[in-house]
Amino acid sequence: MYAFDIETTDKTELYRDLAAALDSLTADEPDAIANMANVSALIWQYLPDLNWAGFYRNVNDELVLGPFQGKAACIRIPFGKGVCGAAATTRETQLVEDVHAFPGHIACDAASRSELVVPIVVQGELIGVLDLDSPNPARFDAGDAAGCEVLMRILGPRLVG
Repeated sequence: MYAFDIETTDKTELYRDLAAALDSLTADEPDAIANMANVSALIWQYLPDLNWAGFYRNVNDELVLGPFQGKAACIRIPFGKGVCGAAATTRETQLVEDVHAFPGHIACDAASRSELVVPIVVQGELIGVLDLDSPNPARFDAGDAAGCEVLMRILGPRLVG
């Protein structure tokens, strides 16, 4: 069992601690699903004000649900559809303050108000996306985006065995 002491309100420090914990959790584990499961649990435990934290995997150019924490979710998302599909298509982080204002938003959980989606790209290939939802409008900011991008740069190579 892993126990991490992450108790800070400073966002830079929080993401630094999360990166260290993620590195420790995944460093010696070759299984992608196990790594995504532990990372979604880690993020769920330590990032406040989330109602969903998890992964969608790129399977034959379609996003397919991976390990997550939260309510049951959409299973398949086409590239280009919703926030996750936009991140997959553009391979750019999507920071959405109000999901109801995002064209084509897919409402897996009607309580979600803001969303952060970070593509996971390894050697030019899209592996999947990290998807974080919050019931709070404008929950995520540039610091969250940058912090999660660092987390996915650590995790990405550990998903391709």
